[in-house]
Amino acid sequence: MAGEPVGSLSGMSDLQTRIEELWANRESLDPDDADANAAIHEAIELLDRGEARVAEPGPDGVVVNEWLKLAILLLFKQAKMVTSEVGPFEFVDKIPLKRDFAARGVRVLPGAMARWGSFQGSGVVLMPSFVNIGAYVGAGTMVDTWATVGSCAQIGRNVHLSGGVGIGGVLEPPNATPVIVGDECLIGSRCIVAEGARVGDGVVLGAGAVLTGSIPVIDAQTGDELGRGEIPPWCVAVQATRPRSFPGGEFGLSCVLVLRRLEEGERHDKSALNDILRTHGVST
Repeated sequence: MAGEPVGSLSGMSDLQTRIEELWANRESLDPDDADANAAIHEAIELLDRGEARVAEPGPDGVVVNEWLKLAILLLFKQAKMVTSEVGPFEFVDKIPLKRDFAARGVRVLPGAMARWGSFQGSGVVLMPSFVNIGAYVGAGTMVDTWATVGSCAQIGRNVHLSGGVGIGGVLEPPNATPVIVGDECLIGSRCIVAEGARVGDGVVLGAGAVLTGSIPVIDAQTGDELGRGEIPPWCVAVQATRPRSFPGGEFGLSCVLVLRRLEEGERHDKSALNDILRTHGVST
């Protein structure tokens, strides 16, 4: 693709315009259109290298770069199924897996998979886990055993996604906000964070918690609802329920309870956290 290099602002803008044009005319695209496919691959390479992100937290909220999600959707439309084999295993897919982890400073254990178009920063550890296309995993983060980072999810630096954590993905609609997990977070075993939910910097989320865009987040000290689908920075939060009356009786509906506020930048002392959580009958 001729013109400015993609790393420049004008080059990025030109590529964005091209992707948006391709999306507008997607019904007539030929899968063998070399120019179109080159532009799509160029956008996916930006995601793969971490030079562009599907979504980024900003001072006024999350900024979603919709055109990059369009590029991913176009890739699925244009790409052809390919069969690959590893030992006795056979895979049939449209999206290849990432390579060259050592050069990127990423540690990958057997059974871990990350799709092309996802990014992992230096010092990331991938236990047997899965990272989908469009996802961003910041430097120093551990994706623990059987954890999943869904499409376009954005995970910060020095995060621990504990065993079995499910970070939901989103591709459509293109303007939907992906899951955002801030820096320095500890997400406990078997937690689910999905549907565009946002976890602030420094959050400790106790094991088994479910946070979606509609789940209320409650302050345990005041009983106030702090919002829905968003846990404020630097706090310890756990799964809880709150009673609601219905014609058929009273039932407990899910919520996330903020137990304690942490000092900004406070390191996660595992023994201290366990003491806090054990008091309320949960763990990390």
